[in-house]
Amino acid sequence: MDTELRIPDGLGWVRGTPAGRRWLTALPERLAACVARWSLRVGPPFPYAFASLALPAELPDGTPAVLKLQYPDPDSVYEAAALDRWAGAGAARLLAHDPDHRALLVERCVPGTPLHALPAEAALGVAAGLLPRLWRPAGPPFTPLAEEAAGWVERLPGNWERAGRPYERRLLDAALGLLADLVDSQGEQVLVNQDLHAGNVLRATREPWLVIDPKPLVGEREFGVVPLVRGAELGHSPDAVRHRLDRLSAELGLDRERVRGWTIGQTLAWSIGEGKVFPRQVEVVRWLLGRE
Repeated sequence: MDTELRIPDGLGWVRGTPAGRRWLTALPERLAACVARWSLRVGPPFPYAFASLALPAELPDGTPAVLKLQYPDPDSVYEAAALDRWAGAGAARLLAHDPDHRALLVERCVPGTPLHALPAEAALGVAAGLLPRLWRPAGPPFTPLAEEAAGWVERLPGNWERAGRPYERRLLDAALGLLADLVDSQGEQVLVNQDLHAGNVLRATREPWLVIDPKPLVGEREFGVVPLVRGAELGHSPDAVRHRLDRLSAELGLDRERVRGWTIGQTLAWSIGEGKVFPRQVEVVRWLLGRE
């Protein structure tokens, strides 16, 4: 298959499971079906893909687009619904959607420079301007943050044990306690994106910056800045993480301690995936709990 369709290195992890190998085997057929359905011209896949196969595409009228063939994970099920809800306001436009093939055709951001190419303070300013536009009141079909957090609480202890207890028990206990306190005391429920880091905001033409690749949930606003607080794209150090927490909380009128709690909970939940431990995620949790 790789001789016909080059799979980016970042997608190599899917070969580690039977479901991933089945998805890879089916990709050429799905790609051909989407190209035919939408009469596309496509180029080689973008090399940075991690959770989907993404290719530059051109519509029959010459409109530049991106064709995404999603890996069938639950986090991306409602990506198309989120893009449709935003309707291009601060996010890339959804041009077409084929749910049977888990395929999306979306507006291509040109030139596509990621937000983290800016100095960190300027990037935070852009993010603070974008986020309130995305926090729209929402409900079904989007997964509630409370439901998602319940899954983290359920899986965290087992993942920790199976990975060989890769970090201190106190981190696990702190995350579980914070999540238990936060879930039932949330504020207004809005559309939030649990993967809105500085690599998923791109320089564009229609608007200066557009959000791509959302993993949407419905939850309180305090959760909406978590990916930016924890993300290494704008600097990975105790001071950088705490500064992002302080600045975004203050500028957006958020409860700092709730932002901190959600960041600890989700970051630790995402620190182990497919049996692999992500040390930077664990470091962020240590820093936010007050020990470096």
